[in-house]
Amino acid sequence: MTMSTEAPVTDRSPEKKPLSGSGPGKSRVRTRRWFIIVGSILLVVVGLFYGFNAFRSHMIAQFFANNKPPPVTVSVAEAKQETLPHLLKGIGDLAAVHQVDVSSDVSGRVTEIKFTAGTSVKKGDPLVQLFDEPEQADLASYKAQTVATLLALDRAKTLLAKSFGPQATVDQAQSAYDQAAAGVAKTEAVISQKLVRAPFNGELGVRKVEVGQYLSAGTQIVSLTDLSRVYVNFTATEKDRAILKEGQTVQIEVDAYPGRKFEGKITTIEPQISSDTRNIRLQGTIDNPEKLLKPGMFATTAVVLPPEAPVVTVPETAVDYTLYGDSVFLIKETKGQDGKSSLTAVREPVTVGTRHDGRVAIVKGLKAGDRVVAVGQLKLQSGAAVDLSKDPGPPIPATPPRY
Repeated sequence: MTMSTEAPVTDRSPEKKPLSGSGPGKSRVRTRRWFIIVGSILLVVVGLFYGFNAFRSHMIAQFFANNKPPPVTVSVAEAKQETLPHLLKGIGDLAAVHQVDVSSDVSGRVTEIKFTAGTSVKKGDPLVQLFDEPEQADLASYKAQTVATLLALDRAKTLLAKSFGPQATVDQAQSAYDQAAAGVAKTEAVISQKLVRAPFNGELGVRKVEVGQYLSAGTQIVSLTDLSRVYVNFTATEKDRAILKEGQTVQIEVDAYPGRKFEGKITTIEPQISSDTRNIRLQGTIDNPEKLLKPGMFATTAVVLPPEAPVVTVPETAVDYTLYGDSVFLIKETKGQDGKSSLTAVREPVTVGTRHDGRVAIVKGLKAGDRVVAVGQLKLQSGAAVDLSKDPGPPIPATPPRY
């Protein structure tokens, strides 16, 4: 058996070599060079942007430094040392000292109306006449009986004096006379009830009856109000009881006459304190000669208390009230390098106290003589240049009214 042997076939083609300029090393070099170029470009762009912003900020600052805004025209007021009234304020309502709904004591038909609605009447003036002819007839009958029984009584007394008659006859005659006189008095009382009169001086309201109308006892005819004086009923808190006394002055203001004050005296202090509200009920009496105050009006009350120590005050318009605190713009005078004086407004925080008639007490932050901006704060910022207005500022009296 013949075996043939074949030599293995081998690849004798020439070995491939990498091309010039290619390979992993060259690729990394190109990538690194690309990042360097891009990074340089970004650095240049960022540098230009930053330089532009710095240049712009510098130019804006230079512009505002060389172009200052003109001074703001404001009105100023001077802080003054004053004594403000010490008031305990509250709210209340007015009530009449004398007020009633006039009505009839008895039933009857209206035969005559003797008043005009809305007019003034005096005590005892007749208002309404009810039908009273039956009572007038009864009165005439009782008067006739009175005359007859009086004559019989006189005769019985004469006979008794001469011993011609018994005492029993005199007693019977006296009893008959007394019954007749009582009938007269009763009938006259009924007749007087049929004529309704004004119980006191006052102002009549709207008429609520007509001629011919049948009135039951107690039916309202007209309202009658005495306006010469009125009560003001108001309340105060429990903690103020120690400073409240009868006879203290109480001032009220009503919406019908804005800006006008009416004065009276505290006449009654409720001895009990409400367990629900812990308030004290007070009543003052106010003279009302002009009859301007009407029962039912809403009133703002103020009890005048002894005055407190003097405080620094400014117009209330000078105070800027914000959530961050109260402040004012204080006027300060400065001199520049050229020696010229200029005025600036500097915001100054303050602590405010009581207010009264457009004035406010400054507890802390100002002293007497300081000048503050009273009108024009909305256009100001702290440190802004200002110019004083020639128009007068809000008035703030140097001597407030004494009470």
